[in-house]
Amino acid sequence: MGKIALVTDSSCDLNPEIITENNIEVIPLRIIYGDREYRDGVDISPKEVYSRLNVEIPKTSMPAPKDVIDKFKELKENGYTHIIAITLSSGLSGTYDMFKLVSKDITDMVIEVIDSKSLSMVLGFIVMEAAKLIKNNTPYKELVEKINALKTKAKGFYVLDTLEYLRKGGRMGLVASTLGTLLNIKPIITTNDEGKYCTFAKVRGKYQAATKMLEPLLKQLENTKADVSVLQGFAEEEAAILFEKLSTIKNINSLQISTISPALGVHTGPGLLGLAYCPIE
Repeated sequence: MGKIALVTDSSCDLNPEIITENNIEVIPLRIIYGDREYRDGVDISPKEVYSRLNVEIPKTSMPAPKDVIDKFKELKENGYTHIIAITLSSGLSGTYDMFKLVSKDITDMVIEVIDSKSLSMVLGFIVMEAAKLIKNNTPYKELVEKINALKTKAKGFYVLDTLEYLRKGGRMGLVASTLGTLLNIKPIITTNDEGKYCTFAKVRGKYQAATKMLEPLLKQLENTKADVSVLQGFAEEEAAILFEKLSTIKNINSLQISTISPALGVHTGPGLLGLAYCPIE
């Protein structure tokens, strides 16, 4: 069957322990300031990004192509015959297209690049399932089929304190940008079938938005168990409250709090509260 490697990018928001335990290769996105550049999650932390936003809002970039080429060649030298690479949504980044382009230059390896159509722990859950399937010696073709099926079922929802950073970063997508700040209207953001940001619902106030955000998960839990992650970007207290609320709900297989990566934090600003889940068949 060959030896299968698993590759993703740093927007997956998986913690270092999970990455190490599951032999996941993570290629960092880039965070670019006027006079310097950082590797996402390697050279800079989320708090460092948030603390500088009032001084300078950096740009973000897909991983350096050389980083991907070098990693693929390294895996080949280490005896891997197959790679499954699962990336940040092509609707939000050029990462997927770049991975596809680079893969064409690597000979004598079977490489499948999958567009997750998502980000953060939605991508993370898909990658974790791929790691599990690899450990269970799932044939490569079946592995690819299962991951492509799973990416339509894993979901994520997010509410922000402000849309200012999405707007400045050109990431508004289909999210309504004319919502009244005086009425404290908060859009709950998700990704559509094309992997672009869109509005799931509009709710007055962040507390109500957090409650509304639970509805798709609760409906899912009526039929299946699910792994769940509370997402936070400089919103630790709100995340802890949501975590506590979820801890009493049945059919949640695993529950964690995840901090979004610095590259994602650039576009959301401080105060992101989110929810990601992946059903267990």
